[in-house]
Amino acid sequence: MTPDEIETAMQAAFNSCDAVGCPLTDAQKQILLQVVEQIQGNFNSEASDIANPLDELTPEELEAFLEFVKIQEQRNRTWKVQLLNDWLLENDSGTVQFIRQRYGLEWLNRVESYHFDKYSYFEDALKLKIGDRIEVCNALWEWVQEDGPCKPEWFPSIVIQVDEISDRNNSSTNCVVRFFNGAEYEIQGIYEWNRYNWRWCQK
Repeated sequence: MTPDEIETAMQAAFNSCDAVGCPLTDAQKQILLQVVEQIQGNFNSEASDIANPLDELTPEELEAFLEFVKIQEQRNRTWKVQLLNDWLLENDSGTVQFIRQRYGLEWLNRVESYHFDKYSYFEDALKLKIGDRIEVCNALWEWVQEDGPCKPEWFPSIVIQVDEISDRNNSSTNCVVRFFNGAEYEIQGIYEWNRYNWRWCQK
């Protein structure tokens, strides 16, 4: 369980305590939330220590790889499956053949969706699909500030619906996510104006 999942569970527990008439005091809630924050700090520092396999590529390899991934996603193909199929069928993977020859299956298995977040110019290459796990920021529904009373928090969720909305002049994408407490939330303009309010879940 990630710290965000723990925090969501704790908030649900606070609500349950209120519902049965045994509410915790504000001081008790604060103590418990501070413990979660401390766990979260440790978790985030450990996560940041994990190497991003994309950093191991040379600049030329990275450019070729990102372009390959982008093309596969635009064709509604999963880039990793495409590479694995090439390898199994002994097909040439073209401009990304170097992945098989130089880095191999172990490297490929280490690459996760959140590793692409580092490359902001590539942010729209990987499109969300139903079943993807993402974290969403409370900035979507609250006024948050890093140094204010209401700080940014991240909540894990699962994508349950993705809708492309278009009219004559504009297009955007809306996404419905389900949190672990069962609540659902629609994120409008998930790529267009709300891109900074969600991120891929780290495994």
